[in-house]
Amino acid sequence: MEIRADDRQPSGSHNTVKERAKYIPLRLSLGERKMLRLMEASMTCTDYTTHVDRPFKSTSRRVHEQLKGVTSVLRGLVTACDYAAGQQLLQDDNYAHFEKFFRQMFEMARRHKIMNPEKMRTEYGKVIYLLQDAVSPSLRPHLGFSIKGPIESVYKFLEDRRGLEVLSDKLIETATEEILAGWKSRSQIDQEIRQKERAVSLIKRKYRSSLLTSEDIHLCLYSICDNNSFLNSNRVPIDKVIDYLTKHFSPEHVEEGYSLSIVSGEDGSRLSHSHERQYYFALQSLTLWRDIVDDMFRLWAMAEEDLLSDSVSYVLQDTGQGMQRVQQSPQTYRAMRQVLVRVQSKVSHWIGSNMIHLGDHNVPNALSFIDKYTQVPRILAPIVTCLENLEQLCEKDDGIQQMIDDGFGGVKKLRQDILYDFFRSAFDGSGANNFYDAGSCIDGRLTSAWNWCSQLPTKPFYPIFKLTGFTGFDGDFK
Repeated sequence: MEIRADDRQPSGSHNTVKERAKYIPLRLSLGERKMLRLMEASMTCTDYTTHVDRPFKSTSRRVHEQLKGVTSVLRGLVTACDYAAGQQLLQDDNYAHFEKFFRQMFEMARRHKIMNPEKMRTEYGKVIYLLQDAVSPSLRPHLGFSIKGPIESVYKFLEDRRGLEVLSDKLIETATEEILAGWKSRSQIDQEIRQKERAVSLIKRKYRSSLLTSEDIHLCLYSICDNNSFLNSNRVPIDKVIDYLTKHFSPEHVEEGYSLSIVSGEDGSRLSHSHERQYYFALQSLTLWRDIVDDMFRLWAMAEEDLLSDSVSYVLQDTGQGMQRVQQSPQTYRAMRQVLVRVQSKVSHWIGSNMIHLGDHNVPNALSFIDKYTQVPRILAPIVTCLENLEQLCEKDDGIQQMIDDGFGGVKKLRQDILYDFFRSAFDGSGANNFYDAGSCIDGRLTSAWNWCSQLPTKPFYPIFKLTGFTGFDGDFK
């Protein structure tokens, strides 16, 4: 038997708070947020990757360009904070003197990005690639030090202050939960807020010490709460799409005109599935995406370990999508394989390929991997928004109601048509001209979904998406 609706957990993580805390970044302080603006501005101004990620006549020329680019960014950071120190650095060329400062600045930017994947969408790539070059064996000897530092996690912060007992307290779940409105009454929401504040107060009073202040505990608790907020907001669209699939379609019963079956070569499909097989293929893919999002912070930590590895270097090559840094990612691959095995254990039979692309022209490196899967909620959220606002749209405007009735046969049929098209075409192996790049592999499932997104303007229901506020799947690319 395949995944059942009652086998899924609509909320909550499979990991304990203590285990998750190892990968939850600490919330930035006010002072760090001020310095973050400098870091963002520095990365916005630099064209580092444009200058170094291109063909050079020799390796030494590229190393020279890398060193010039890295040192100019480092010197700019120092000068922006202390002009005199920047001028002295220009004369002395002693960057090692500011090693701690550089580590803190880059660690802070990375920590902010992990906690807010929608932020720094171009700047973060420059940060990682600059760090990747700075710690490489070809460049590090010239710098004389490493600007890579470990991410300040909640677990590490508490461990250094002998306060790990906080993470095992029986009130930790209550103290770090996100209060969601949903269909709750005002009094129920107020009660939950009071319970949370009381739990926070009790934990702070119980575990504070000379090494761990109440403010420290408060910072850790709300950093965990930030993580819960991230998980809720990013898993909700996936959960809702899974619910749409299970409520509007049945693997055993085929409603007339709504068979999910697909045939290779028809309507752009590269797979051939019966209705039942396509139903479970879509369900398994969505469940896999949900578990990836649920484990995103751990996957992100593994990705940075691979990207900034001292032993695994990258190769610059043209993948068909421009010059890319192709690098093997053993830790990310291992973590991803664990997620896949966990999802496969929930089903009696896995449909499609279980191949994970990493370190090839499809997914050149771990940064590309992270970027791909942080996009899943961006794909699904506009679909959910459209479907949830159909009734409200009709109530506000009789003309729209008439248009939907005449053109689509009513709201109920329109919703069914949108879901039918999505579950067939977004999971049909399309998006490339060969099975290695698309098809039913793990990465190919997401490629097919993106292909459906690109074809949305050609769909008859596209005007309805626009009427419900749709602007795009990729959001603000700042």
